[in-house]
Amino acid sequence: MFRRRSFIDLIARIPGLGLLAAAAGAAPQAKPAARDYFRELGVQPFINAAGTYTALTASLMPLEVRDAWQYATGHYVKLTELQDAVGARIAELTGADAAMVTSGAAGALTVGTAGILTGADPEKIRRLPDTSGMRNEVLIQKPHRFAYDHAVRSAGVTMLEVETREDVERLAGSRTAMMLFFNDANNRGAIRDEEWVRLARQHGVPTFIDCAADVPPASNLTKYLKMGFDLVTFSGGKGLMGPQSAGLLLGRKDLIQAARMNTSPFSDTLARGMKVNKEEMLAMLVAVECYLKRDHAADLREWNRRCDVIASAAKQVKTVISEVFVPPIANHVPHLALRWDASAVKLTPIEAMQRLAQGDPAIEACPLTDKERLVFGVWMMQPGDAERVARRVKEILKGAA
Repeated sequence: MFRRRSFIDLIARIPGLGLLAAAAGAAPQAKPAARDYFRELGVQPFINAAGTYTALTASLMPLEVRDAWQYATGHYVKLTELQDAVGARIAELTGADAAMVTSGAAGALTVGTAGILTGADPEKIRRLPDTSGMRNEVLIQKPHRFAYDHAVRSAGVTMLEVETREDVERLAGSRTAMMLFFNDANNRGAIRDEEWVRLARQHGVPTFIDCAADVPPASNLTKYLKMGFDLVTFSGGKGLMGPQSAGLLLGRKDLIQAARMNTSPFSDTLARGMKVNKEEMLAMLVAVECYLKRDHAADLREWNRRCDVIASAAKQVKTVISEVFVPPIANHVPHLALRWDASAVKLTPIEAMQRLAQGDPAIEACPLTDKERLVFGVWMMQPGDAERVARRVKEILKGAA
């Protein structure tokens, strides 16, 4: 619902309209009490000490992104015209040949694969996922198989697993449509990212890399394009803090154009249901703009401070020790791990995690928590959350000591 106060706040940001906004807000108005929708529905909000996990609704959109979303709700536009304009602007910001906003990174995997399979051929587009007569084999390293390759398989391809350069040489051929790379598995496969691109180019095969959770660092938005990957996808609702229902597909202009032809607003297409409306498109553009303007060094200092606040409180309980670690690729931000002597604190990390989730306020710790350590992903916390988490963690551990 478009709220008057949101509109006044929005036009106040537009040069020359500040006085108009002030005048509009001068007359006293009876403001109805805001509805607490989640309370009405019996849904419990929580402090996000986990990270950008989809099941926990990932990130919160900054004010500028919410304003863009709200602005879009009040206007009709031609969707393809907006897709053209937003894609061109995102491509300019990221250094891509072309770009589009998708229904998350998983949606990008589907439409990107479809575009590679069909090109601009209307008959092939209508036939998917029937790929008979098309190049329909996708090479992927065995350690790179992941749950989201279902989004690729849905286009009608067959995944062929490889482990060595020799495997690629043996299997790449006239039926090879694409070589898929899962960036988080870069350190687990025998063929690293740059060599993967070189091998694909030798065989004239397009490459697609999934970098869904791999921002920050901001440099990743351009790194893999410069490396030579033909298509790159990022989640919109994780580190970029755009709409959780959106994602980015960046890469070759012909492939982006073909991907767009395989989805909404075109009706007889594989990904017609993966609809992206004007709100997601505009908000995703503003999210990218805001992210690239952020003080990333200041963000890092604040994340480390949050880790220190929680660790300092927890270590007031005997035997508790802390460690700050940064995952090497995906979710590349400081995480805090707490460990303790089970004979001194009679509570397992999993039990501590459960008590945090059941408390008031409810606190969701990171799913990386296991029987050895209680883990917190601090980067999605809001102001004051670290202090609240610290008090609750100390209370739980002290009570079990």
